[in-house]
Amino acid sequence: MTGRVAFVLSGCGVKDGTEIHEAVAALIALDRAGFRVLFTAPDAAQSATVDHATGKVSGEPRNVLREAARIARGSIRPLSSIRVDDYDAVVFPGGFGAASNLSSFGRDGAGCSVTPEVRRLVEEALGAGRPIAAMCIAPVILARLVPGARLTIGRDRATADAIRAMGAIHVDCSVDGVVVDEERRIVTTPAYMLADGPAEVFAGAEAMVRALSRLLAPPPAPTPTPGIS
Repeated sequence: MTGRVAFVLSGCGVKDGTEIHEAVAALIALDRAGFRVLFTAPDAAQSATVDHATGKVSGEPRNVLREAARIARGSIRPLSSIRVDDYDAVVFPGGFGAASNLSSFGRDGAGCSVTPEVRRLVEEALGAGRPIAAMCIAPVILARLVPGARLTIGRDRATADAIRAMGAIHVDCSVDGVVVDEERRIVTTPAYMLADGPAEVFAGAEAMVRALSRLLAPPPAPTPTPGIS
């Protein structure tokens, strides 16, 4: 199955943007499956910037789109320019940027909000029947926006409780597995919420892409009934 994926980045770096291992694992899995990737990110200031060598907030102002362009190798569009006809599916890799630049979950927990551009993208995608996949902490975005959605972040109890408090259904999942909400066409995988390294992240990414491919595949042709022409 080939198709176009809107790949939503939240910066560059696990502590204040997109988790790079997760993004690369998903990109390799998508490329192997024949998908074409459209990189996108909000053209907005990061909520905070972290020095990844020390883990401390640096206070340096950075832009989400410009930082995300590092992962996209420069080929990226502002999220505000993306429309539903541009893609067949949406993928959100994880990293704390999903909880700080795309939503306020990192600060507000179950009382979080989702940025208007991300909300629009998700609502338009679901309204058009486009499947959405999310990795690691990014499923909290869907929990906030899609009441009753079946999701996973692995087995972290505090985050699972927050997902339930937002009206979604949390399902425990192994690191190399996925949870598929067939009705809402949502796929989630734990990635670094459980993974001990990039190989385990990649196993989950491959499972996620297989699920996306299945959701995008055309339904099988009906089997003719014998004796009826």
